[in-house]
Order: sequence, then C-alpha cells, then structure tokens
Amino acid sequence: MYLIGLTGGIAAGKSTVAKRWVEHGAFEIDADDVAREVVQLKSRGLSQVVQAFGSDVLSDSGELNRSVLAKIVFESPEKRLLLNSILHPLIKERTKQLLSEFASDAIVVYNVPLLVEAAVDHDFDLVVTVEAPEEAQIKRLTEIRGLSLSEAQSRIASQAKPVERAARADRILNSNQDVALLLRDADKLWREIEGLASMARGQ
Repeated sequence: MYLIGLTGGIAAGKSTVAKRWVEHGAFEIDADDVAREVVQLKSRGLSQVVQAFGSDVLSDSGELNRSVLAKIVFESPEKRLLLNSILHPLIKERTKQLLSEFASDAIVVYNVPLLVEAAVDHDFDLVVTVEAPEEAQIKRLTEIRGLSLSEAQSRIASQAKPVERAARADRILNSNQDVALLLRDADKLWREIEGLASMARGQ
C-alpha cells in the first residue's frame, strides 16, 4: 500500500484534491469522518466527551451536538487540548483498522486536517499540504460555510501555521488560484505519485 498524508489549512482545498485523486483511482480515508464515527451514539468516545464536557454537549436524542462542542473548544485552547486528548487516540486506532483493510497495491489518501497538530505518525510514503492565503480561507468559511468572521478567524488560529505544515510536507499544492489550475497541479502530482507507488512496489 502507498499511503499519502493530505493536509492543509481549513477551507484550503484538501477535499477538492482528495476527490480528484479518488477519481484517478485512489482510496480516501477522511479523518473528519473518522472523528464523527468515534463519537457516534453509545460509543466509548461519546461517553468520554460527555464525562469531560458535561451533558450540555448532547442533543435531545442523546447524540453529540457538534456545534455546541465546537463553540466550547474554539473559545478555549485548554478545552480544545482536552478534546484532542480524547479524540486523537480513538481516531488513530480506528484509522489503523481501516488501513489494514486495503489491498497491498492500493494508493490511499488520508485526508487529515490536523496532521501536524496531532503529530499523526502513520507510515506515510508522501505528505502533501494544500495551502491558501488566510484571506481566501476566511472568505470560504464565511461565504460558503456560513461562519461568522470571528468564528472563521478562531478556527484558522487553532490550526498549525502554513510554515509548520510546509516543514512536514514533501509536496505543496497552491490553492490560491482558479480551481481548474489547482486540479491541473493535482493531476500532475498524481502522475508523480503513480510513478512513486510503482517504484515502491518494485515495478
């Protein structure tokens, strides 16, 4: 298996790149999906979150109210660290299970926003970060995702700096351009990835 760690700032274009690579034949694991899975109803993760933050983070149906929890943790670095200390080990454990299910010749993209922050240490063959200027991130978060300006700024500030992600990455994709150009660059990198994966398999 050839494993790619795909990261980048919030609303920088990671999902666009991941979707393109899936179209080319890659398999994707989305860390956000895994994070939701480990706190689903009656899960060990949800129980731990409630123990740490109280029942106010639950909806009337007993499920996690993600918007309430997000408001709590993005207003407090200490509480964000507490949440991460609960979620990251569970996400890592579940991701390892998912990775073990792929065929040996698969190219897998692990789409993980907090690769740097969570010190994600899966056995990556290549790490790629997708970067956009903060102004573009804020515009996407407020106009497309409906966040307020302060919410957008808070979420960007909670993540690693672009220079920190760049230091961890083997390749950088620039999404400060038209989507068609980003996809062109993603296609070019994909062709390189196919070659690297073939070399790794000894072909």
